[in-house]
Amino acid sequence: MTALIEIRDLAVTYGKGHAAVNAVKNVSLDVQQGESYGLVGESGSGKSTVLRAICGLASISGGEVRINGVPLKTPRDPAFYRQVQMVFQDPYGSIHPRHTIDRVLSEPLAIHGFSDAEARIEKALEDVGLGKGFRFRYPHQLSGGQRQRVAIARALILEPEILLLDEPTSALDASIQAEVLNLLDALRAEKGLTYLLVSHDLAVVAHMCERLLVMQHGACVEELPREALQSRAATQRYTQDLLVASEGFKAP
Repeated sequence: MTALIEIRDLAVTYGKGHAAVNAVKNVSLDVQQGESYGLVGESGSGKSTVLRAICGLASISGGEVRINGVPLKTPRDPAFYRQVQMVFQDPYGSIHPRHTIDRVLSEPLAIHGFSDAEARIEKALEDVGLGKGFRFRYPHQLSGGQRQRVAIARALILEPEILLLDEPTSALDASIQAEVLNLLDALRAEKGLTYLLVSHDLAVVAHMCERLLVMQHGACVEELPREALQSRAATQRYTQDLLVASEGFKAP
């Protein structure tokens, strides 16, 4: 069966000559439809760059990415953004501070020519647990958790198949993190979504993902099922060190 996301020997290089930085080195992975797949590693391991390469925010230097068996075009066409959306780490920086939530959610619908904007905006806010009363508020009137719910609503409003989640809860308080993670879990089950999740938090990955890829210095270290993470059955020393360094990590 063809995987929904196929990445083969992906490479991303920033700069040229002596200043070149190999941010991603020959990374390969498959994500099945409906799966939640995690990318983990310390800061600078290249995990977020993989997401940025998929959505066209980082240029691919080598290798290939396929969605539903079709190689991605450069630049990405509008159909890609109907199918794949990204939720960024910072709920304070990813939403325009002078736009109402209504405008934030209306823009992607206008860009893609949807005529039923009213119904879609109301449904998107309802899906993420925010009522109509939030529609005409500004970002400064929302908490961090509410802003991240808006970011998720914006990603879902085009009804994509795939969400790329870049540390979606790391900027939130611990109590709010759990709410947002539970929301993402529920949305995946309800809508049949596929997630590619980046996190440095092994507890988040163990909760959210069926499988994960450990990265170091832009390269693959090892791929593990969730059960191996929960039982700390890593085979590579780097992964074992990550588990030790994850103070307070407990498998759910």
